[in-house]
Amino acid sequence: MSTDQNITSVAVPSLQHLVARGEVWSRMAAEYGVANPVPPWKSSLDGMCDALDDEGAALPPRTRRNDEDVLARDVYGALPFPESQLVALAHSLIGRGVIEEQTLAARMEAVRARLEQSAC
Repeated sequence: MSTDQNITSVAVPSLQHLVARGEVWSRMAAEYGVANPVPPWKSSLDGMCDALDDEGAALPPRTRRNDEDVLARDVYGALPFPESQLVALAHSLIGRGVIEEQTLAARMEAVRARLEQSAC
């Protein structure tokens, strides 16, 4: 894992597609009549960041936080917080070789299918 590469130069098509669809919590909550302004996945995101910081083996904490700052500002600036943090973290983990994009895309598709099935 290289921590000196320019993380913004790494293209992540599955995340680009997600952003292009405009699926942000405020819109999704309004569509499904949810009043809670905090996305249900926010606590999982916070826990993931805490675990990554505590362990530090997968990605040095400073690298992760720097990546998030740069990506949230330069690549995902159109997204509101915490969506920008979530997508920036995924981008960083993919770009640094911690997870594979295909694995993330498959998991996202499985979650989408489950949610769409329960909405019927």
